[in-house]
Amino acid sequence: MRHLFSLFLIIPFLFSSISCSKDEPGGVDHAFDEAKSSLTREANPSVSLGDMDTLVQGNTEFALELYGAVSDLEEGNFFYSPFSISLALAMTYAGAEGTTETEMADVLHYTLPEPALHAAFNALDADLATRGTGDASQFRLNIANAIWGQTGYHFEQDFLDTIALNYGSGLNLLDFAADPEGSRTTINEWVEEKTEDRIKDLLPEGSIGSDTRLVLTNAIYFWGEWVEMFSRDMTSPAVFHKDDGTDATVDFMHIEAGFNYTAGTGYEAIELPYKGDDTSMIVLMPDAGTMGTFEATLDAQTLADIIAGLTPTDMLFSMPKFEFEHRIPLKQLFMDLGMEIPFDPMEADFSGLNGDRSLVITDILHKAFVAVNEDGTEAAAATAVVVGETSVPANIVSLDHPFIFLIRDKVTGTILFIGRMADPS
Repeated sequence: MRHLFSLFLIIPFLFSSISCSKDEPGGVDHAFDEAKSSLTREANPSVSLGDMDTLVQGNTEFALELYGAVSDLEEGNFFYSPFSISLALAMTYAGAEGTTETEMADVLHYTLPEPALHAAFNALDADLATRGTGDASQFRLNIANAIWGQTGYHFEQDFLDTIALNYGSGLNLLDFAADPEGSRTTINEWVEEKTEDRIKDLLPEGSIGSDTRLVLTNAIYFWGEWVEMFSRDMTSPAVFHKDDGTDATVDFMHIEAGFNYTAGTGYEAIELPYKGDDTSMIVLMPDAGTMGTFEATLDAQTLADIIAGLTPTDMLFSMPKFEFEHRIPLKQLFMDLGMEIPFDPMEADFSGLNGDRSLVITDILHKAFVAVNEDGTEAAAATAVVVGETSVPANIVSLDHPFIFLIRDKVTGTILFIGRMADPS
């Protein structure tokens, strides 16, 4: 069985109409014309440990603040990738100016100045690329960026240099103006290739128009197996107690093993490592019926304290198999968090992208999928940011009521994915 995390951020930028020549649309293997910077990606960026820690800490604070906003808005299950959202918006941030830049930095917790922020993202990306055992059948984590721009359109050289130096991407040229559907198909084919056909038609019909001028794409691909795999012979139906007072009978997986574990006032926490032991799933299970109260207190420091308290513990552990997908309306969530000017056609300033103030974010969409079974975890996610003008075990631990789960890089502390399991049925 394959275990896959695939994450995509699609950021279409819509500009004023201009006269452009038509390029032939093509698939993912097409040799695109490029608007290239003279710079190549910095393979070994000189970034201090302090800057790396600052970036990861900011990303963690953003991940949990966004979790709080999502939990206030959404009932039941949800799942998303805060790291991918942070990374894709960092590329967008390279073109933000003035109060637009300030609001994005405040909400996304970009506390490093430019260009140090982009160098730190590059260094974190390079560090994450070293994860795993070298055995692709057990673990893989890959991150890729591709940027698609309107042929014949002006893009600021500083922006092209920043994305080339820190995100490893030239600007693939398409003709959105003359062939928006062909351009949409081309980008969707690239997404399908990067997810091994797990995500199809990420950009739905009508999402790319003749006024599109730029699309930024980011992909994260993760495939991992549990260090301690569950035996299918031990999987059996059991009861999951939902917070609304009802029960659901679902398949539970069982294993007798040692895991890092802690319990505090009102919660239990357990760490399930993936092979290679560089990444793991952290599960936080509040006492039954207290999810809302626990979520209201969950912040970066609380999470750090919980993780620091994990200790090796022998146990009989049970958790439900589950699979679901979810869409999150990120535009409203970002506005609720205080990022309003980037969506305001009268105030937004993305002049660092094209040299004028004709750009505004019109929507941010996110969809994710996750499945957890005896072998490991499979997941895929997609985001669209549309910018337009205007032994005898000592413990028995069973995840038999709602819990929070996150996929975390153990070396840097980066939260790759986070979600809530309220109903595995």
